[in-house]
Amino acid sequence: MLSKEEKRDLRSRLFRHLDGIVTAPTVVALRDHGVLDAFESANTIDVDSLAAEKNANAGYLNVGLRVLASQGWLTQTIDNSNNRVSYSATESFSLMRQASHLYDEAVSVAKYSANYHPRNFEREPFYRMERAVTLLNQEFGDGDDADSAESMVRHQILRHAEGLLLGPTIVHLGMTGMFHKYFMDASFRPDEFHEDAESFGKLLRIFADRGWFVETNGTFQFTEVGLFYARRASAYGVTVSYLPSLRHLDHLIFGDPDYLRVAEGEKERHVDREMNVWGSGGAHAAYFKAIDDIIIELFNRPISEQPRGILDMGCGNGAFLIHLFDVIETQTRRGEMLEDYPLFLVGVDFNEAALRVTRSNLTQAEVWAKVIWGDIGNPDQLAEDLHRDYGIALRDLLNVRTFLDHNRMWVEPHSEPARTSPSTGAYASRGARLSNTDVETSLSEHLERWKPFVDRFGLLMIELHTVPPALTAANLGRTPATAYDATHGYSDQYIMEVDVFRHVAGQSGFKIHETFARRYPDSDLATVTLNLLTVQDN
Repeated sequence: MLSKEEKRDLRSRLFRHLDGIVTAPTVVALRDHGVLDAFESANTIDVDSLAAEKNANAGYLNVGLRVLASQGWLTQTIDNSNNRVSYSATESFSLMRQASHLYDEAVSVAKYSANYHPRNFEREPFYRMERAVTLLNQEFGDGDDADSAESMVRHQILRHAEGLLLGPTIVHLGMTGMFHKYFMDASFRPDEFHEDAESFGKLLRIFADRGWFVETNGTFQFTEVGLFYARRASAYGVTVSYLPSLRHLDHLIFGDPDYLRVAEGEKERHVDREMNVWGSGGAHAAYFKAIDDIIIELFNRPISEQPRGILDMGCGNGAFLIHLFDVIETQTRRGEMLEDYPLFLVGVDFNEAALRVTRSNLTQAEVWAKVIWGDIGNPDQLAEDLHRDYGIALRDLLNVRTFLDHNRMWVEPHSEPARTSPSTGAYASRGARLSNTDVETSLSEHLERWKPFVDRFGLLMIELHTVPPALTAANLGRTPATAYDATHGYSDQYIMEVDVFRHVAGQSGFKIHETFARRYPDSDLATVTLNLLTVQDN
């Protein structure tokens, strides 16, 4: 059994892998367009001036530079009152720049693999990865003094490259059944999982070199280290799902910011949505139990004081709705009254792929629910559709959502800002850099639009947050914040610091119930919160 210290070290390695999936392609894109060179000849550089000089899209350039700041290679200086952001090089910047070639092979493999099916093990991309891992292993063994600044930066970069090389394969193995209980509990041969036993055996040996498996006479068995990562494969899923964007940072930062944009109804190009839903469902499951107390309290009230049901906006893969139904059915008074007072469940999502997955999962779980299209930024339309098609008022339902409000479509604020935002975030819309104060004001107006529809039972939210880059840099290996900032920043999503979000909620006329409020982790490094918001009395 792994000790607490061993688990801590493995978790740190996982977080560094996530850092690498976004940092490696960011560094290579910035280096190849001369951005890193600019910091060797200037003390402090303004983002907008640098964007003009390099013919870059300032919004995505700012996201990329903030990634480097979160890794400790730049220092961010932000003045939201004047909408100015600048960066300066730290002492380790030159060391990173000199060692940035260590990223090249991993980034090349990531780009090359786009030519192949994301769900099949095909030989050519695997062989490219095998060669890259061999080179990576050599680089790990060729380090200098482990305590030197140069060696520390080198090791940081090599862990990043390892994450970019192995992370997509870990996700692929998880999505295709490698981490099924059958394989995790017993010895197995490569041909039990894949017809190309030779190639798959080589793949298993790559992971065996990292302590995941032991091989005996051609059979493999998980080690405790392997089980640790296998049980957390979905933690890689969301970050890896954005590889379609990360492969094209040359275009996003220095070319057409709409390069990956598609027409309505077409399949998304910026993200692997099926993978994103899979990763989200697995990663979010850890937070579901935290909301049980709220659900139990609400559905133990007198029936006249209970919601008619639950609406999950951004239902993803339906796992949250399934969990909520199970809690209500088995742990509340309402569960004993479902024949007389049926629970009206609604799964809503903007993405058709997510809706298909939700329908399938709800059917398999034998949970009855309506699954419909909806836009979180347009509650008026959703309320109209619900009333017209099902004869139910949106405000009669408990509204819940997980990791969604930051993913609304950008809407320019219409009102004057209530204050200058203190946020350190990097926000963009179609490549343009957004004022942090505008982003805060837009969030306030977004929440206000929901007030008429959540005034009876409140708004139950699990939300994602950013962390100031200086704090992230001081805690490398202890937070996935860099990965969240990059994937969401490059795809026009707006995650704000916990304290900024809480202030905006209050400013918008909501009360946060501290009894139920949670943050994960419970420290200044929190990137996730659970909140029950109710409308304040006038």
